[in-house]
Amino acid sequence: MPSTVIAHMVYYPEIATLRITYVSGEIYDYKKVPVDIYKALKLAPSKGEYLNKVIKKHYPYKKVS
Repeated sequence: MPSTVIAHMVYYPEIATLRITYVSGEIYDYKKVPVDIYKALKLAPSKGEYLNKVIKKHYPYKKVS
């Protein structure tokens, strides 16, 4: 999963939460993210661009660390 923005991502389907670990080390949970959106993120040629356009500002989030 090469990305200049995302270091790691995990999806928790039971709570529809996408956890993104950025290359900066910051971790955010994006809530109520449908599994289809997560699957599309995994397949996106530019994960950072997809994250910015489709997930950020469209789903509630919380900074974990």
